Amino acid sequence: MSTAPLLVDAAWLAARRSDESIRIYDVSISHGRNDSGESFTASGRESYEAEHIPGAAHADVFGEFATTESPYAFTSLDHDTFAQRAGALGIGADTHVVLYDQGGNLWATRLWWNLRLEGFDRVSVLDGGLGAWKSAGFDTEQGGGNSYPAATFTGERRPELLATKESVLAGIGNPAGVLVNSLEPQTFRGEVDTYGYGRPGRIPGSVNVFFGDLVTDDGRVGDLDLVRPLFAEAGALDEDKSVVTYCGGGIAATFLAFQLARLGREDVAVYDGSMNEWVSDGSLPLEVGEPTA
Repeated sequence: MSTAPLLVDAAWLAARRSDESIRIYDVSISHGRNDSGESFTASGRESYEAEHIPGAAHADVFGEFATTESPYAFTSLDHDTFAQRAGALGIGADTHVVLYDQGGNLWATRLWWNLRLEGFDRVSVLDGGLGAWKSAGFDTEQGGGNSYPAATFTGERRPELLATKESVLAGIGNPAGVLVNSLEPQTFRGEVDTYGYGRPGRIPGSVNVFFGDLVTDDGRVGDLDLVRPLFAEAGALDEDKSVVTYCGGGIAATFLAFQLARLGREDVAVYDGSMNEWVSDGSLPLEVGEPTA
């Protein structure tokens, strides 16, 4: 399905940065805890303006590429709105998009998945993001005026890549499907309510592949030899089974989908609402403890 390398390194991008077809986007998000210990998420525009890859534009997955009509952050836009906003950023049929962030690749893979959901395949993720770019000795710049000429975004939505609360609920207990939780093992087991969902646990029938096990110590995307056995043990490489990934808010789940795509599974669906949506409905079941065989 993909017509571009899924993963590129800093040297690859540096050699092609001036190509007219290349569009580089900083997809960073400001995410952490304030002085009161409360978690927050906001646009990463400020960090982009402080430092970014020369020529890169900013893509706001928290605001511009998420609907305001949902109570859950990062919920996907409808296709037409996404197409309009992507086109305004310069993403068109003849462009090759390269995404990076200033963290652990998760924000970049979120927009990678959004683009694929809407039928756009010429998209790559920069391995290690801005940190890897700087470690390779390449310059950065400041400011916020970078942009690309507007384009006409083309593509058709692939609904099979988007899982919903209803489809996930209907799939519980289905031996032909694999539901992969990407959160920390202790969160998966329901030992802690790490993200303050209000109800600890996981969606029944889930298996666990922690997104943190899919990256290297220096923040780069884990090699296929590292991640393949983790997914194989979870059953996610069985081509006779459908795969859905989920997390807390639909971000880390896209990193699992990205790694699975690198392993040849480009048909993986992401549960967009993930635990934020699931736990808010008290009628939906949760499971705790070690999963049973």
